[in-house]
Amino acid sequence: MRRRTAKWKRVATMTLVGLLGAAALASAQFTSFNDRRRSMLEGNWQSCRAGGEYSERVYDGRWPGLPPFELHLGPYHEFALFLGVQDEHRDHNSADNLLNPHIVELRSNRGAHKWDVAQLHLEVALSGGSQEECESWYVRLMPATSSSH
Repeated sequence: MRRRTAKWKRVATMTLVGLLGAAALASAQFTSFNDRRRSMLEGNWQSCRAGGEYSERVYDGRWPGLPPFELHLGPYHEFALFLGVQDEHRDHNSADNLLNPHIVELRSNRGAHKWDVAQLHLEVALSGGSQEECESWYVRLMPATSSSH
């Protein structure tokens, strides 16, 4: 009887781990590498083509000592930073976008850029991709300090 109970627990545990792992992989577009000691946001962002268009993710930033902001990751190799948080999508070409340039130029399949704006330091670097229809970026956002230059 103990053997059957132990086997049942093992099967249930493995099933739960498998389901949670599959759910995490299916929805993961941003993988965090961050323990939030120095960086506000740090990880891998993938912008993938779905229905002919690349995906975008908007990060709403609300940190003590900083004004609220929106960080737009994507689509493709496009980035935007806006002060304030709103529900409506914002045009990355608008004058309200604090990132200039907002499209990271690629040369020989390499691209990287750093911005220091609105008390924030943002770094992005193209880091390849595991799928042909995806662009993978390393992203790091932190409060701007003199040591980040």
